[in-house]
Amino acid sequence: MYTIIDIETTGNGIKGNKITEISIFKYDGNSIVDEFTSLVNPLAPIPYYITGLTGIDDQMVQNAPTFPEISQNILDLTENCIFVAHSVNFDYGVIKEEFRQIGVDFTRKKLCTVRLSRTLIPGLQSYSLGKLCSAVDIPLQDRHRARGDAHATVLLFEKLLTTPDADTVFKKFLNARSQEATLPPHLPKSVFDVIPNKPGIYYFKNQKGEIIYVGKAINLKKRVLGHFYDKSKKEIQMCSETNHIDFKLSGSELVALLMESAEIKRLFPPYNRAQKHTVRQYAIFEYEDRNGILHLAFNTIKGIPRPLKIFYNQTDCRAYLEELCKHFSLCPKYCHLQQTNAPCSHHSITTCEGICRGEESITDYNEKVRQAVEHMKLLASDVKVIKEKGRDATESAVVLIADGMYKGYGFIENDVDISNLEDIEAFITPQKNTIETEGILAAYLLKHSESTVMSSIK
Repeated sequence: MYTIIDIETTGNGIKGNKITEISIFKYDGNSIVDEFTSLVNPLAPIPYYITGLTGIDDQMVQNAPTFPEISQNILDLTENCIFVAHSVNFDYGVIKEEFRQIGVDFTRKKLCTVRLSRTLIPGLQSYSLGKLCSAVDIPLQDRHRARGDAHATVLLFEKLLTTPDADTVFKKFLNARSQEATLPPHLPKSVFDVIPNKPGIYYFKNQKGEIIYVGKAINLKKRVLGHFYDKSKKEIQMCSETNHIDFKLSGSELVALLMESAEIKRLFPPYNRAQKHTVRQYAIFEYEDRNGILHLAFNTIKGIPRPLKIFYNQTDCRAYLEELCKHFSLCPKYCHLQQTNAPCSHHSITTCEGICRGEESITDYNEKVRQAVEHMKLLASDVKVIKEKGRDATESAVVLIADGMYKGYGFIENDVDISNLEDIEAFITPQKNTIETEGILAAYLLKHSESTVMSSIK
């Protein structure tokens, strides 16, 4: 026995979603044996855009029963029946949450007519209820009203039951271990089945093949499945759009984090909120003016051919240059920390030895600037190679940090002889050094011992 159900809601994600109308048809496999349809007072405002879609407004539901008042009807009608809906996880999730709020555990076996249709009626451009009904000549009246959509789903379900291989497909979908009821409506199970239980990154793609989300995981299959159980509004919407999933193995969590960060920056997927912004970089550089005086200055990194040190905001860049100025007794005017034609008068830097007043020779001052530059280069010259597990037992992953910056990652076969930095660089896929990668690597280096990190490789 089946109960074929459709609901209209206030549209605020499953946990904040309230039912405004429900229609249930009890179906025995041959004909409709019972029906329950009712408007529902959600005890919450109905947004204007929902009213525009369904025609249901606050006034219509003002005197309608609340969900607790019709809950027993729903329990009685669906008892010992399979819960059927178009994109079943939405309708089932909202109803289950409504029951949870009144202290009732609502559990039923589920079937999704979207997933069933994709298997039994393959090759259609769209499996939305309206376009699917049009494609298979099912009349659809009162679209976006619960009874109209539920009745159309009954007719669709009837057609699915009579298609070739229907018995086999239905049994497979009802098998609790098949995960068919858990997966998004448009995602073939064959795609999910090939995702491994290994570290890596994954790409959710929509029907057009566009990447809508990039994630990382220590266990790809487990993490991807976690999205399908998440009932937040964002996750529900994202999963409903997911048509395909690609993945790349990383071998380790560290490389997965670095791969994910790079792909988010490259692709800007709509459902990735973090890391989407491009941070403006600032750099310290040196130059010689027409009088032969060496200057240290800072600006956005664009157009600076040889940056001495890179920062991700202007405040940190300026603060570092101030400390450098104090430590090497440089002039804040010639470090561009003070814009003036007169001698320097910086409020916190009082260590200038008089180059701006003609009291210090250019040769002596330039030597101090060179010492400051060498100091920056020395701090940035350390090379670190992080060794991690590879994608399989035949290789290792390596992450290269040089000149104080993340350079990239790569995979090296275990039988390859590595004796110097050039050997490693040949396997590195170059990557951008960003504020995110700096944070990832800083956290890693704090947690891991020197045995994992090979330093100062020549």
